[in-house]
Amino acid sequence: MSQALDTHTAIAVIGAGAMGSGIAQVAAQAGHKVYLHDQREGAAATGRDGVAKQLQRRVDKGKMEQQAVDAIIGRIHPVSALSDVAESSMVIEAIIEDLEIKRELLANLEELCGPETILATNTSSISVTALGAKLSKPERLVGMHFFNPAPLMALVEVVKGLATDNVVAETVHATASNWGKKPVFATSTPGFIVNRVARPFYAESLRLLQEQTADAATLDAIIREAGNFRMGPFELTDLIGHDVNYAVTNSVFNAYYQDTRFLPSLIQKELVEAGRLGRKSGHGFYSYAEGSQRPSPRTEPECQSHENRLIVEGEMGPAKALVDRFRDAGLEIIERDGPGQLRFGDAVLALTDGRMATERAQVEGTLNLTLFDLAFDFAKASRLAVSVASQASDKAVSDACALLQKAGIAVSLLEDRPGLVVMRTVAMLANEAADAALQGVATKEDIDLAMQAGLNYPEGPLSWSDRLGNGRVFRVLRNIQGSYEEDRYRPALLLRKNHYAEKGFYA
Repeated sequence: MSQALDTHTAIAVIGAGAMGSGIAQVAAQAGHKVYLHDQREGAAATGRDGVAKQLQRRVDKGKMEQQAVDAIIGRIHPVSALSDVAESSMVIEAIIEDLEIKRELLANLEELCGPETILATNTSSISVTALGAKLSKPERLVGMHFFNPAPLMALVEVVKGLATDNVVAETVHATASNWGKKPVFATSTPGFIVNRVARPFYAESLRLLQEQTADAATLDAIIREAGNFRMGPFELTDLIGHDVNYAVTNSVFNAYYQDTRFLPSLIQKELVEAGRLGRKSGHGFYSYAEGSQRPSPRTEPECQSHENRLIVEGEMGPAKALVDRFRDAGLEIIERDGPGQLRFGDAVLALTDGRMATERAQVEGTLNLTLFDLAFDFAKASRLAVSVASQASDKAVSDACALLQKAGIAVSLLEDRPGLVVMRTVAMLANEAADAALQGVATKEDIDLAMQAGLNYPEGPLSWSDRLGNGRVFRVLRNIQGSYEEDRYRPALLLRKNHYAEKGFYA
């Protein structure tokens, strides 16, 4: 592996907005002299002052020494002329996401800087190959994609274009690591790793909302409280901005020749057209007006049941920790062979396998069937989504609800849809991650690391798929695909191969 850039060398950042200033802070904190340039008069000085204010807040809270802040700010040098960055060892552009404007800047930098200077682009969506196509030495160009806010977010995607020299990419990777980041390698494909693999996190809940499965607040609560994601998809897109999130979705969709896996949402389109962009406009899925309160998730009222005996039929797979919770709640547990389901009073409960409860009940002859959703950790989940077969009796529904409530689990009863919420989302994330791995976008390890470090996912999707057991994600996707009869849910080839090989991604 190549060596990181020495901290005695200078780094330049072009673009002094929030991202550029943040990158400058990261490099300065690592000990580099940093030249900060912006074509807007005074913007570079303003960017440095913004960094100073952010760090001063940490001093005021006792989290940082004033001497350290003074040293960092002293290393950031606003410059007015582009030529002032010529002696830098690496120049990182963080300007507007426009192919031609970035190309023009990079061409100018190539003329100004020495032949050994690394040119890095912080683009989040433009092809690194395309950006370097008109350079005389495109091998010196590499993607260095930070996530906002750059000083806080750990991930850096080091993106190799078709011509990028491996030594250049390895140097940037090592440098990012020295800066305290978690870098990953990616090839220059649409969305790189994160913006590609993350699309289902938003897309599946948007589709469930459009199908009137549940309201946004309930779906968000399920993703957080069962899936252990830090934020639900609707509150997260409100934070990101629907104009930004919708634009990225469209970009990836069009870049992949309208592959239905990346199909944009009509609901999000409506929000953008209405100017309801989320927090920054005061309204998105939720209102952010002063005094407004977010709606509560749908939670079933307490269900009564005098039953005290739970029959566990067969292995419960990922949901086996639920049985321990029921035992701790004082229920009598009787275990016997079976297909992996629970019997409590009139209710039969099973983990979703991707089919609708109504379909599965008919096929298996289990009319009082309730399906429950996946949880990241069934031992700790505070909420579960459930769907009920249309054939089920009212008492069976009440018994199923009462059983989960006995374990201290809030129950959100949804309309009967394939795969429920968490299982469907995780399966599609794993599917996209598997396809990215198959196509050589990144290694399985870097894909999982990127999703955790870049988006705070509780676990990498490929690791999570392995933990669910060989073939489970593949079977779930096949069943969802069968319900919709759409190519959108086709299992990735690598998932299919692993299923028939009876192995996981890390086996």
